[in-house]
Amino acid sequence: MAHIDVSGIDYFLSDGTQLLNGVTFKVPDGTKTALIGPNGTGKTTLFRIIAGDLVPDEGVVGRSGTMGIMRQFVGQVRDGSTVRDLLVSAAPPSLAAAAREVDEAELAMMEHDDEPTQMRYAQAIVDWGDAGGYDVETVWDEVCMAALGLPFDRAQHRPASSLSGGEQKRLVLEALFAGPDDLLLLDEPDNYLDVPGKRWLEERLNDSKKTVFFISHDRELLNNAAGRIVTLEPGINGAGAWIHGGGFGSYVEARDDRNARFEELRKRWDEEHIKLKELVNMYKNKAAFRSDMANRYHAAQTRLAKFLEIGPPEALPIEQNVQMRLKGGRTAKRAIVAEQLELTGLMKPFSTEVWFGDRVGVLGSNGSGKSHFLRLLATGGTDPEREHLPVSDVEIAEVPHEGTVKLGARIRPGFFAQTHVRPDLLGKTLLEILHRGDEHRSGLGREAAAGALDGYGLAGQSEQKYESLSGGQQARFQILLLQLSGATLLLLDEPTDNLDLHSAEALERAIDHFEGTVLAVTHDRWFARTFDRFLVFGSDGKVYESAEPVWDEQRVERIR
Repeated sequence: MAHIDVSGIDYFLSDGTQLLNGVTFKVPDGTKTALIGPNGTGKTTLFRIIAGDLVPDEGVVGRSGTMGIMRQFVGQVRDGSTVRDLLVSAAPPSLAAAAREVDEAELAMMEHDDEPTQMRYAQAIVDWGDAGGYDVETVWDEVCMAALGLPFDRAQHRPASSLSGGEQKRLVLEALFAGPDDLLLLDEPDNYLDVPGKRWLEERLNDSKKTVFFISHDRELLNNAAGRIVTLEPGINGAGAWIHGGGFGSYVEARDDRNARFEELRKRWDEEHIKLKELVNMYKNKAAFRSDMANRYHAAQTRLAKFLEIGPPEALPIEQNVQMRLKGGRTAKRAIVAEQLELTGLMKPFSTEVWFGDRVGVLGSNGSGKSHFLRLLATGGTDPEREHLPVSDVEIAEVPHEGTVKLGARIRPGFFAQTHVRPDLLGKTLLEILHRGDEHRSGLGREAAAGALDGYGLAGQSEQKYESLSGGQQARFQILLLQLSGATLLLLDEPTDNLDLHSAEALERAIDHFEGTVLAVTHDRWFARTFDRFLVFGSDGKVYESAEPVWDEQRVERIR
């Protein structure tokens, strides 16, 4: 038995802004419930409240069953963590504590090989066994084989940063579904997964008897795996929750019907309000000349007061007005020319041409080299001319390669980083970044900067620092910088991963109107429908072209 009962949750930010307002819903036992809503409405904050990381200002969270959690950082691990550390992060608290004690005792043994240290290490080993550590290592062996194609003893000391974002996600998800917890909280589990991985996730969600509460923006995943949907809807005093008892297939129509009812109810309320005020004024005027009208005047006043005390019907949720405008510009007809290009250790040599105005989807499994290809283009290709250097100060690692890839005249690459890691933006507010400008774009005055942020639904975050934004807000701000930079070649690495549904649709419209060339690495099946052609990184190490999206390429066959 595992369930979640969220009742009347209020949460205020440190500046006094109310983020959540009376959020109430239930996640029944055995259900697969999705949490959706515009970026920045508090989805991850709500998850942290349910997980016990944050304390709400009002309201309570009740739950039953043991809880396993996958947090938002999985997929973006770039520190010194190992594969074993990732698996420990998904383990039950008692097991994770025993694992940490073993690690600390081993470290102490390296520094002091005395009897107390040896006894501590021996006790840590005993506690690890008592906590079920050796049994879970058997499970982890199966998990590592499924996610990485390696046994646990070979994978455990590998740096987590050597794994792709999708491999990190798959590893932790495999561990959680195979683990003992009967209640799972998954914060954007589909991010970084390739399409075979997303299909696997859909199957696990549908087949698992666990109760699962997850955040997602993937329209296909929501349609295929969510049995109930909780929507955080922004309001004047913070976000409230609306619960749709069905899947995503009926969600849009149900929400439109609900909003239409609210609009009709509000219209009727406003009409009744006007009538009651007119009635009060009429009796007030009559009572000034006829004493027998005084009682009717007081009765009308009482009726109006009770009407106002009950208040208007529930207001329509505030809709985000995201208007992305990617401009671009004319370039040479041949935008990209690759000749016998080999990404060292990743893919075999291939040749291709991309023409001005093309919309090219770059597809393939995780770890196949798609992001490396985009990063190579983002740095200007092989021996770049000055005009081909990136239009931002984003740090891009060098990509070893053989053969050549050249950019055409007037091509200015603009790179969207999948992980949103932008050291050049850290510690700066959004207004500060736009005011200052850089060598690639002019600074904006306060009014122009505020207008630009408002167009991307970021007006309320103008004084926030970049690193404090939600993943979706960071994504939108990155796209805004591309708009201001004058890029004529957009290189988008999983741009829709963190975008809410409305923002993803706005990006699709912006790309459609962009005067230039677009290459996008994506595993978003819905988003891919908008592209003209596809460059597929195959499981055999070959790169080939396709007129239709190809989603069934498996992991690249190489020595690991």
